[in-house]
Amino acid sequence: MASLAGAVKRNGAFEANLDHWRTVVDRLDNEVATLHLGGGAKAAERLRGQGKMLARERLAALLDPGTPFLELGVWAGWGMYAEWGGAPSAGVVTGVGTVSNRRCVVVANDATVKAGAWFPITCKKILRAQEIALENRLPLIYLVDSAGVFLPMQDEIFPDREHFGRVFYNNARLSAAGIYQLAAIMGPCVAGGAYLPIMSDEALIVEKTGSIFLAGPALVRAAIGEPIDTEALGGAEVQSDISMVVDDRYPDDASCIAAIRARLGQLARAPLAAYDRGEAREPAVDPADILGSIPQDRTRPYDTYALLAHLLDGSELDEYKATSGRTLVCGTGRIGGRAVGVVANQRGVVHRRRGLGDKEREMQIGGVIYADAADKGARFVELCNQKGIPLLFLQDVTGFMVGSKSEREGIIKDGAKMVNVVANSTVPKITVIVGNSYGAGNYAMCGKAYGARFIFAWPSACIAVMGGEQAAQTLLQLQVGKREVSAAEKLAILADIRARYEATTDPRYAASRLWVDGILDPRHTREAVAACLEAAAHEGQQAPFRWGVLQT
Repeated sequence: MASLAGAVKRNGAFEANLDHWRTVVDRLDNEVATLHLGGGAKAAERLRGQGKMLARERLAALLDPGTPFLELGVWAGWGMYAEWGGAPSAGVVTGVGTVSNRRCVVVANDATVKAGAWFPITCKKILRAQEIALENRLPLIYLVDSAGVFLPMQDEIFPDREHFGRVFYNNARLSAAGIYQLAAIMGPCVAGGAYLPIMSDEALIVEKTGSIFLAGPALVRAAIGEPIDTEALGGAEVQSDISMVVDDRYPDDASCIAAIRARLGQLARAPLAAYDRGEAREPAVDPADILGSIPQDRTRPYDTYALLAHLLDGSELDEYKATSGRTLVCGTGRIGGRAVGVVANQRGVVHRRRGLGDKEREMQIGGVIYADAADKGARFVELCNQKGIPLLFLQDVTGFMVGSKSEREGIIKDGAKMVNVVANSTVPKITVIVGNSYGAGNYAMCGKAYGARFIFAWPSACIAVMGGEQAAQTLLQLQVGKREVSAAEKLAILADIRARYEATTDPRYAASRLWVDGILDPRHTREAVAACLEAAAHEGQQAPFRWGVLQT
């Protein structure tokens, strides 16, 4: 193992980076605090007046005291649905936490946001939570308090493959796979949404506030002329004592949550995967200083080894093929004691030879993957699968190298080889988007489409098909065409294109659409990755690693 501590250089630029990113992270933290308020104080007081706990209060009571909660999708819905007043955090809280000493996925409707109604992004967020539970074989707890589908947008949430019905499909698949699901009906549970708790393995209900039925009182009256109130139609006594649809009823939220904790405490402990775990060690450098190694400008070079020094236990990396394919850093280390294989783009100065016998020369590269680096990355991913080592991808990639020389060297073939191997990798894959994430580089470095168990972005991240300047120039040519345009008009068009393009590459834009599971404070990356590795270990035995035809 080689120490990376020497790669950290404290200088004026380092201190300036620290100050800059502290300010950025503080701003994001303030925005997250606002998102945590959900629908606001008035809606919160209305729920409390009904004798209910708020979603995050329920969560606090559910989780083991003092244990961390890895919240996922807190930015979901950010900047969306303005015409309907917005949907902070998509009106649902999801994440991975510990209940009665069992690692679980939790889904809790936030009834302060449109009475917990489902927007399209709400559905996508819950499907993602179910996917995480299924892939990692984690028990799943639903705290249900929802008015059902947000009707003005029903056409965008009801009929398609990844829409509302897929949630119940996943209920069935999770149960069939032996993954325990428990639902607590703590508010309304209406229409198609009634299937979610009842397709869970166990369903509980809170008296007076919980209700479940396929059609509410108003619809029943309109459809068949029967006058009836909520309690008589589908309240706790009806659905537990008479219909026996629900297993047990409880007088209030607190007693219901206590029952959930008791049931989770009875679960048989699943065997963990054999991924190696040793004694955890802190890095040799202060993890909080990682902000100093991130440039303020994404086009500026920096040394990837400096980032790794802040992330890895003891700041130690056993590097793979250190003298070749240097635009990609590969190697094994530990995070929180768990073995991990690192695949990271190098954004600093590297040494490369053109051919055998040529002298090494320094090159400043911008996260480009050359053919030799793609071949090295593919081989390293194969090895980690053979050795049973989870993978951590650190993305800051502008794509694969282009040009006649690269094409003649077969860059497409080598890139396809890496993409193929990453797609078929069966060890847990965790991705952190550090900076740029452009084009096919996003795919090769395990973007969302390539089966990352968890994927996060730093505040410095930018996800796009190409860089902003290149895209702006390309779009300018398409917009202007062959017509005569003055220099001033061209500049104005270019500025407008840049502004619109850059708005879509803000990491909050990506997080709002769940392209990533969240925006990490870089200083907390170690803890987040450690939590993901812990969750992934519950999958049990690793699936066999096979891949398709490779053009070698």
